[in-house]
Amino acid sequence: MESKECLTKQCSAEARKRLLLHCCCAPCASYVLELLVPQYECTVFFYNPNIEPKEEHDKRKTELEKLMARNTLLNEVVVYPFITEYENDRFRNTIISISDEEEGGVRCMLCFDLRLRRTAALVVDGEYDVFATTLTVSPHKKAHVINEIGIRLADEYNIEYLISDYKKRGGYNRSVELAKKYDLYRQDYCGCQPLKCNANA
Repeated sequence: MESKECLTKQCSAEARKRLLLHCCCAPCASYVLELLVPQYECTVFFYNPNIEPKEEHDKRKTELEKLMARNTLLNEVVVYPFITEYENDRFRNTIISISDEEEGGVRCMLCFDLRLRRTAALVVDGEYDVFATTLTVSPHKKAHVINEIGIRLADEYNIEYLISDYKKRGGYNRSVELAKKYDLYRQDYCGCQPLKCNANA
């Protein structure tokens, strides 16, 4: 007969929800995964067609793969098959009419919606219970704006979104520490050009 402790652990493991985590980059993902892996069955999803040029996009994708390989905590985390096509045209078509707007406005909201919508669609099609994003780690991004988009998409797709502000309680500083620990490249802009947000995230 199994002990009460074993049954408790088994029940806890079975109760963990399956989470699809949109990851913007390795440094941000490092802290968020450290926080969420004990609570959820995590699958990471790198979808960022806003990152320009393509060489920068691919470099950040490689850094995320490096984090997954080096951090033993992430041994059981699933990596969603990366989008092989660089869908920058899709991003450009989304923001073309307002591409000259300053960082932090409507252009960013459309960008967030594009990336989170793609993630939400996979939750509907796949075997996930909830979705989230690492975007709120950055001190240069407004968590309430990102969360409003996530909540709206959750309602639209009839799924669950994990509200967050990962920069709080030392989250951003922890992501910096982990980036140093795993020798991760930390970009100095968010992604799109010609305007750069100096995200340093």
